[in-house]
Amino acid sequence: MSEIKLVIFDCDGVLVDSEVIASKIEAETYRDLGYEIENEEFAIRFAGSSGADIRAEIEKELGFSFPDKVMAGISGKIDEAVRNEVKIMPGAEDVLDMFDQPRCICSNSPSNRLKDMLTRVKLYDRFRPYIFSAKDFNPPANKPKPDIFLKALAEFEVKPEEAVVVEDSSHGVMAARAAGVRVIGFTGGSHTWHGHADVLTDAGAETVIKKFRDLPALIEAFGLWGGEHA
Repeated sequence: MSEIKLVIFDCDGVLVDSEVIASKIEAETYRDLGYEIENEEFAIRFAGSSGADIRAEIEKELGFSFPDKVMAGISGKIDEAVRNEVKIMPGAEDVLDMFDQPRCICSNSPSNRLKDMLTRVKLYDRFRPYIFSAKDFNPPANKPKPDIFLKALAEFEVKPEEAVVVEDSSHGVMAARAAGVRVIGFTGGSHTWHGHADVLTDAGAETVIKKFRDLPALIEAFGLWGGEHA
């Protein structure tokens, strides 16, 4: 048994309901470039992936490269959309008042986008300065690389077994598990799909929740139960 001393949140699709916004913009852009994919399929296939990884995979399938300015356009459109449209995940704000452990954010999104999203939903001040972006590594270390979770553990001086991660993507779950941290999967976002929970479990999540209200009890339970992966 290990007391839980740190709760690590992903941002997109966990604290803010942004994945569906980004997926719509990206899918529309790639369709304009000749890659036929529906918004829902895009969200299912690429949830949690970085823009660079998505681009590389699609370019490999099509056999040609896209202009860099087009890719920059995608990022700019997403920045503007989430700045004006993103909403807090239902129940997130209330639940943050229900546990005492330190908390932080570990995300693949760039720092400027994280600040804009979290400021809009009034969560920025509840996490700063502990908002970590995989894009800030040199070179960037996007999930499923574990670097961002290892950074959080080092920042708070806690052991992997003393932390828990809340993630909505298989890449995020795999990154956390590679860092030795236990994971609670989350399927409460608008981008969730049938089989989402199974994907997270297969990636290494010990349990999956759909409602934020279930999180405090699970954090307490994780502190009492070592778990099969601990």
